[in-house]
Amino acid sequence: MIILPHIEIIRLEDAFPEGTVGSLLISTRVFCITLEPPEYDNKKNLACIPAGQYECKKVWSPKFKIETFEICNVPDRTYVRFHPGNKVKDTEACVLQAQYWDYENKSLVNSRVAFNKFMTIMKPYENFRLTIKEAWA
Repeated sequence: MIILPHIEIIRLEDAFPEGTVGSLLISTRVFCITLEPPEYDNKKNLACIPAGQYECKKVWSPKFKIETFEICNVPDRTYVRFHPGNKVKDTEACVLQAQYWDYENKSLVNSRVAFNKFMTIMKPYENFRLTIKEAWA
């Protein structure tokens, strides 16, 4: 029996319009920085994912030509995934991962490195549960 890791995003800053910056934890340990769009009243394909719990499943992304995880059952949305990117315009209402956030340039740094490391860690798993929380709530 494979025990699934606990994956959590704790949103730390809603920096309109630069995006929503958070920290991704794997089994309660900080793994990387995340970037999502600003809140935007949950507008389809523009806003960050509403806080809550979601099932994630491993999928193939034809657009990025990579294996990734899709965040399932996000209200009124489809194809919400983890993928590399540097700025909020790259998110497409998905979750970007990086080694750190460059405040001066309002962008993620080493996104592909963080994403690849995440996928390596998650290789044995076909799915997991994601919890998204807001530090200010």
